[in-house]
Amino acid sequence: MEQVQFTAIVLSALLTLKLLMLPKRSVSNWAASRSRMMMVLGMVLLFVQFMLQYIFKFRSMGVTQAVMLNLIFFVPVSWMFSLAVLYLQRRGQLNVLDKYLGPLTWGLVIMVLLVSTFIDKQSILSETPEKRWAEMIASVLYASMQCYYLWRLLTNIRGMREALSNYYDRDMSSVVGWMLVSTIVITGIALIVPLMIFLPSNWLAPYAIAIFVGIFYFVDSYCSFLLSTSFARMQEAERNEEIIEEDMLLENDGVEIESLSEEAMLRAEHAVQRWIERGGHLQSGMKLPAAAEDMQLPRYLLSAWLKQWGRKYNDWLAGLRVDEAKRVLKEHPDWSNESVALHCGFTDRSYFQKKFKERTGYSPAEYLASGQRPK
Repeated sequence: MEQVQFTAIVLSALLTLKLLMLPKRSVSNWAASRSRMMMVLGMVLLFVQFMLQYIFKFRSMGVTQAVMLNLIFFVPVSWMFSLAVLYLQRRGQLNVLDKYLGPLTWGLVIMVLLVSTFIDKQSILSETPEKRWAEMIASVLYASMQCYYLWRLLTNIRGMREALSNYYDRDMSSVVGWMLVSTIVITGIALIVPLMIFLPSNWLAPYAIAIFVGIFYFVDSYCSFLLSTSFARMQEAERNEEIIEEDMLLENDGVEIESLSEEAMLRAEHAVQRWIERGGHLQSGMKLPAAAEDMQLPRYLLSAWLKQWGRKYNDWLAGLRVDEAKRVLKEHPDWSNESVALHCGFTDRSYFQKKFKERTGYSPAEYLASGQRPK
């Protein structure tokens, strides 16, 4: 067990250094800077927790001592990690519960542990039934807190994916894919903590390894996200959603986007059809604002038209492009998949093949061999 704890000390120290060494350009944004700070503080607390376990050998003293230390440190660590991702998701605009549920839970956990000490009139590190009950109550509080942050993180991820789908002309869900995996992994680790009260020592090594892998993936993916263009792309898509709402309210005297007139929807329909007829949908890299400008429509009206039909911008464009690809494949069977993809506005062959398979049930080669006619 000491080797595992020593490994945890080294790993947490290295990950903290990695976070501190991120280039300034990657955390120049206020939300990114605050997010990085929360990640660093969380990793420092983990380092201290593992160091104390290693120096004082709390696990060898008994279950109570080890679990108590874990609860006192894991509650703020989980809160800081969750808050770090929320700062990125919400661009720093957090509600009161997001900010303070962690400290509130931590305070309740400490209070429960202190009350148990007052009741049993024993040392805080003593093994008593009251301490065991206090640890179980504290663990439930911890798990409840993490369930709230799980709900908030997953809700925001869904909103981010929708923003990406309604802005870019291709699937960009991979931009936030690491958030989904990390949220599930970190939450899974946190929710197992209550079970640690009952686990024998020989089960702790596999659990510790799971923690190492999960935290390493989380921190490494987090750093990669900030260093890449993904964060800027995400902000661009979310800003587009804000502009659509602002423009809709400004130009329609506060009328909700779902309530736009039939005349406005008909105008959008005609503009879209003219755009398709002249091949506007075959232009690669066509973001929604550029498409709306090309159609001579305000972007909120194009967005409203798509929502009226329950369509996402990138899925709608992919459908149009696949229809064109079916026609091209029949007329030019000698063209390569890459040539067909580029002609139809797809950014690369693999994405073209994926969307073609999703919509037709065939690969391009299978479709051509099947002898089907484009509809």
